[in-house]
Order: sequence, then C-alpha cells, then structure tokens
Amino acid sequence: MKKIIDPENLSDYDVIKKCINGDEEFFEILISRYKNLVYSIILKMVNDKEEANDLAQEVFIKVYRNIDKYSDEFKLSTWITRITTNHIIDYRRKKKRDTVPIEDVSYDTSTDISPESEYLKKEQKLNLERLVGELPEMYKIPIVLYHQKGLTYQEIADVTNQSLSKVKNRIFRGRKLLKNGFLKEYTDY
Repeated sequence: MKKIIDPENLSDYDVIKKCINGDEEFFEILISRYKNLVYSIILKMVNDKEEANDLAQEVFIKVYRNIDKYSDEFKLSTWITRITTNHIIDYRRKKKRDTVPIEDVSYDTSTDISPESEYLKKEQKLNLERLVGELPEMYKIPIVLYHQKGLTYQEIADVTNQSLSKVKNRIFRGRKLLKNGFLKEYTDY
C-alpha cells in the first residue's frame, strides 16, 4: 500500500527532491508557494499586469529547468528571487526601454481622513514610486527588494551576487537619490 503524502507538510527541499526525481506534479506546489512573490517583484519592475504574468511564467520555466542546480545553502525564496531579478534585468536589456513602476493604489477611506489629505498621500506615494522607477538599475533593485519585498541586506547580497557592503551602499545612495528627487519636486513649486 502506497503511503499518502500531504504536499502541504513537505518542506521546499523535499518538494524539490521529488521534482528532481521525476515527480513533475510536485512542481505545482512550488509554483503555488512562490507565484505571488515572483509576480509582485516583476510587477514592481515592469508595471504591466499582462507582461508580468508572461514574465512570471518564463521565470518558473527557468526555475523548473534549473531545479537540479538549487543548493539548500540558500533559502528557496532567495534563489527564486535571484532568478526573477536576473530575468527582469535580461528582459529589460533586450527591450532597451525604461519603465516606471507605478501601481494602482487603493486606500481605505475613513471618516477621520479628509479628501485633501487622502489626495496628498496618494500623490506623494505615486511620486515616490515614479522616482523609484527612475533610479538606475543598480539602486532600484536593492531598494525594491529591501523596502517593498522585505529582504534583508544579506538576502539581497545573495540574490544580486554582490558584497554585503555594496548592497548597503547602494541602498544608502538610492535612498539619498530618492530624497533629493522628492525634495526637488516639492521645492520647485
């Protein structure tokens, strides 16, 4: 009698071993666990939902083709994030176009917040997202991974294959560029 395996109780590494051993249906478990992470990273970088869906599929094809190269010395989320960011960089190089990641923002409307302050908050958020989109890639990727995806400096260093000090420096400089851009926008009036 075959033992029934509950896929939800399997670790990522166990699921990967099953995929490597030819149990392709287990790859769907990895997709369900990481599709939101991959999609959200891509959407922040390309700001087009259809394009993000296509790119996410391409990322998972790369993950599937390279699953046997995964090393458990890194968290699987870090490895997948690295594949995702590298894929986006390659894609953008091929397209040779600059995108501005502005996402649709919806706020909860509360009686305590005036329409004017709500509008100003929304405008500031959109301006900040536009400024992030205008950053050079070397600053934008660490900023997005740290502030919007919640990765640690070390995880970003692993994902981008950069030294920890370089990651910290790029986040610092990226923040400084954002601050200067933000201040310039509001002092030009």
